[in-house]
Amino acid sequence: MNQPSPFRRAFLMGRRARRHPWEAFIRSLQGQVQGEVLDFGWHGGSGRASWTPIDDSDVATAAALCREYGILLALDGLDYVNTLSNESVLWVVPQSPIAACQVMPGPTRRWLVQPGCLVAQARAAGLMQFEAQYDYLTVAAWLADRRICAWPTGQTAHSGLMLANVLLADGSSAVLGPFGANSQASLDTLFLQRAIPQLFQLSNGLLAQTCQENSTWPARYRLDAMKPQAPQQVNLAHLLLGHGGDLAWVQWMVFEPVPVLPQINTSEPFRAPETLADDDAVALAATELDAAVKALFDPVGLFPHPGQQLD
Repeated sequence: MNQPSPFRRAFLMGRRARRHPWEAFIRSLQGQVQGEVLDFGWHGGSGRASWTPIDDSDVATAAALCREYGILLALDGLDYVNTLSNESVLWVVPQSPIAACQVMPGPTRRWLVQPGCLVAQARAAGLMQFEAQYDYLTVAAWLADRRICAWPTGQTAHSGLMLANVLLADGSSAVLGPFGANSQASLDTLFLQRAIPQLFQLSNGLLAQTCQENSTWPARYRLDAMKPQAPQQVNLAHLLLGHGGDLAWVQWMVFEPVPVLPQINTSEPFRAPETLADDDAVALAATELDAAVKALFDPVGLFPHPGQQLD
């Protein structure tokens, strides 16, 4: 018996409804990455989902899909959030097995830490900069939390952060670390070759100078890391301290122990630059400086935008 042609079947049965972009995104994600994907659905013009990777290399795949479908890639575990109603979000939950914290070989005691490592685990390993922090926090959330990473202006070295390997919005990776006369840092990525001159230009500009005069750094992103207090040297990884997950996805970090921690006032929640500074000129400078740093790291808007807070 002759079968009807595809065109005739389509005529008899009707055209198949076109898949919603959010549904297509979820199906593509489930088909291309390992780990649990929880789809919370499409409501009010935006979608929500969370994903717990079991292979950190899959994050690049998920980020590529987010770029393709116009989805924000957001770090899970930050607790200062409110509501964002108009954009779709994929929350990435950095849990085991991307949670290593291990001593690195060599004469200097340093630890390789993955984003899903818990603060309690890092502290037990000997990293006392995590003293008095919540045990349940991941180190990725600790690094992104602006209230915690609130060292005074020019004193970001107290974090003990030495290196950070990041996945950038364009899909490339870069290792951020010490940069100076004695640095062995490699500028073998297009991002670093382009970004470093611009970061130094920003740090020497009037906007940064206005912020630098405050004992508490008033901007969101720690560009004061480009002008540290002596004898510390510039460390590009310190730009990520308190970055809120807005600039990049952190794939791994290297810490050294910090024997003495300064007193940091974290009793108040993080406030945006426009409310942190009493001087309107400082608030304006901080806001414009943040916009310039954000545009440099994330021109395509893959990560949450400055001031956006996600539910």
